[in-house]
Amino acid sequence: MDVYLPIANLAVNGLWIVALGALTGVLSGLFGVGGGFLTTPLLIIFYGIPPTVAAASASTQVTGASVSGVLAHAKRGGVDYRLGAVTVAGGLLGSGIGALLFRFLRSVGQIDVVINSLYVVLLGSIGALMMREAVQSIRGTATAQVRRRKHHPIVAALPWRWRFYRSGLYISPLAPLILGVLVGILTMLMGVGGGFILVPAMLYILGMSANVVVGTSLFNILFVTIVTTMMHSLTTKAVDIVLVGLLLIGSVTGAQLGTQWAAKVKPEWLRLALAAIVLVIAIRIFIGFSIRPDEIYTVFPL
Repeated sequence: MDVYLPIANLAVNGLWIVALGALTGVLSGLFGVGGGFLTTPLLIIFYGIPPTVAAASASTQVTGASVSGVLAHAKRGGVDYRLGAVTVAGGLLGSGIGALLFRFLRSVGQIDVVINSLYVVLLGSIGALMMREAVQSIRGTATAQVRRRKHHPIVAALPWRWRFYRSGLYISPLAPLILGVLVGILTMLMGVGGGFILVPAMLYILGMSANVVVGTSLFNILFVTIVTTMMHSLTTKAVDIVLVGLLLIGSVTGAQLGTQWAAKVKPEWLRLALAAIVLVIAIRIFIGFSIRPDEIYTVFPL
């Protein structure tokens, strides 16, 4: 097995990667995001790990962080298992589609470009939206909108409505199913849990109750990343087990801390900080497109 951490500084790099895992674990507990949206680009930027290996390994680490976070939120009744099961079904289908796309893009030599491009577009747009909402909340201009949040008109027009009692919804299961498919594809391609998309979508598209969004998002992420990890291990073979182990050491502990802090810190300030981190990463990856890389070619075993 090839190890992508520089051997000369393995101990130092290992400690920093454990710290990175702890940071993503805290984000998982606080926001219901798997943390892969942060782990993958940071592994690429600071450690020079190939995007394919970073994405595959990060999805494995997200599974560990999600287990810890789901257990903590389940104790507080913060998980809508029925809606979560629908999004998981969509996520499993999306993971299969994403695996086919991953293998195709890798075969034509474009997977690294696609992964980086997706990060720039998604992180940039979502970070900007989160930043705007956080600023509005801090100024007190978005309070009324948050209290009166409803699901999107497109969701209301879909047929076959079900009741999701814990989320306070009466909507078609097609909406969370389609959302799960999209998140599954992104999980396979980008090594993310999809929470940074799933949480805003649950709030502003599905109109879910805020007290179950984080736990339900983590419930979905848990099962989708398990399947994604298995697909990567069996098909792409891009999972670095040493890297995953170091990330898991920090992320499991960090998720518990994040869950405890979530009830103590003002959410608008947390969203502002997270939005700033997301935008900085998106800008850094975008700048990377315009400068010459340290290594023109990336070689790893097939």
